[in-house]
Amino acid sequence: MSERSFPKPDPRVDLAFERTRLAAERTLMAWIRTSIALIGFGFSIYRFFEYLREMPNSLKMAPAHASRNLGLALIALGTLAMAGGTAEYISTMKKLGEGTLRFSLVLVVAILMILLGLFAFVGALAGTGPF
Repeated sequence: MSERSFPKPDPRVDLAFERTRLAAERTLMAWIRTSIALIGFGFSIYRFFEYLREMPNSLKMAPAHASRNLGLALIALGTLAMAGGTAEYISTMKKLGEGTLRFSLVLVVAILMILLGLFAFVGALAGTGPF
């Protein structure tokens, strides 16, 4: 019996997959930066106007719930953006044919950001704030 020989894998193909994987990680990092900004702005707006409202001689410029609603909306938007970016990353990794997800520090940070966003949202919704 003769042995069949298979062609050697082309290293250019392996490098192309690696470049695509790294591009997906860079995209997920951009989503992380965006969600940090949205969640941070939302929580800061909420806390700033709460602080102004607690001052003794403060001007009551806006209804009490307006800044709270804006803060909650930005926190929710940041959390949903992070969840969408994470889902997109996982979908891309599946399309690359990596059957199981490899350990990725970026994915771990993304999941932690989703949890942090939920924590901040619930804290602001309850009126106590997570920090």
